[in-house]
Amino acid sequence: MIVKQAREAARRWVDEARDKIPGFHGAYFAGSANWLPDDAELSASSDLDVVVVLAGPNPPPKPGKLIYQDVLLEVSYFSRERLKSPEAVLSDYHLAGGFRTPSVIADPSGELTRLQAAVSEGYAERRWVHARDNALRFLRSLDEAAPLHDQVNAWVFGAGVTTHVLLVAGLKNPTVRKRYLATRALLTEYGRLDFYEPLLDLLGCVQLSSGQVEQHLAPLTEAFDAAAALVRSPVPFASDISVGARPIAIDGSRELIARGLHREAIFWIVVTYTRCRTVFALDAPAETQERFEPGYRQLLGDLGIRSFDDLRRRCDDVLAFLPRVWEVAEEIMAANPGIKE
Repeated sequence: MIVKQAREAARRWVDEARDKIPGFHGAYFAGSANWLPDDAELSASSDLDVVVVLAGPNPPPKPGKLIYQDVLLEVSYFSRERLKSPEAVLSDYHLAGGFRTPSVIADPSGELTRLQAAVSEGYAERRWVHARDNALRFLRSLDEAAPLHDQVNAWVFGAGVTTHVLLVAGLKNPTVRKRYLATRALLTEYGRLDFYEPLLDLLGCVQLSSGQVEQHLAPLTEAFDAAAALVRSPVPFASDISVGARPIAIDGSRELIARGLHREAIFWIVVTYTRCRTVFALDAPAETQERFEPGYRQLLGDLGIRSFDDLRRRCDDVLAFLPRVWEVAEEIMAANPGIKE
């Protein structure tokens, strides 16, 4: 299916659902599909992000992933207050990407259309090109008293956001699952591929072989299927650990490994395994938690993490590396003709 067809299906879903959603204020496309042309193929391991904007200040939990007319939609609810001004949107690079190009699906008041035009105009201004604070937020959340999965989450996302610093500087999509693949392409484009291995080193996967990464996929698949059947607690990532998300989390990782991109697959493998472990801690009996513990520990061990001291050291490594990331980001911005001062 091409992107245009998927978008048309999403529009039909919004048309059917809007009258059933209390406080419906509008809807727009977000995510990676906004960076693709209409005739691009939408991969089976990709979803289409739809944001439904609600008038009230406290939106309910997002519906998450659902299949509509053979399209995997990822539906989120945002408060209108979150999109209160172009400045509020531009200051959050995740939000801004959703309004970089025409993306409005439904807009009874015309407010989203005006917002989109203003964000598009200011999107490439240098003052909005930043993502470092997001990395710092994760890294500084590391807490020895927290469960292991929360500690790993602080490190893996802190390390992973280094790629977003560069992608945003290059006015590229700060994609989630394929962030390292996108960053390698960006660094190649700007003649800085030498910087790619150090980014991977922050994840501890530089020396990993395809076989090593692949051997973690079987236990992850078992953990994923178990967690998808068990998840009950209202965790924000619940839709990512679901039957609908399996083509992305599992098949998508398998696809990258088969293409020789095993190191690029590691980030989402760690994230997914960590989320499964979070589900087990909240919703699974002790025996289930114990059953999947060895596979998680082996994955972390292959990445050089066997203790909290290892995690603290790795977070410190990312913090120390951030100035170098920003130096390269500034090089990219200086060479990028699309950046506005």
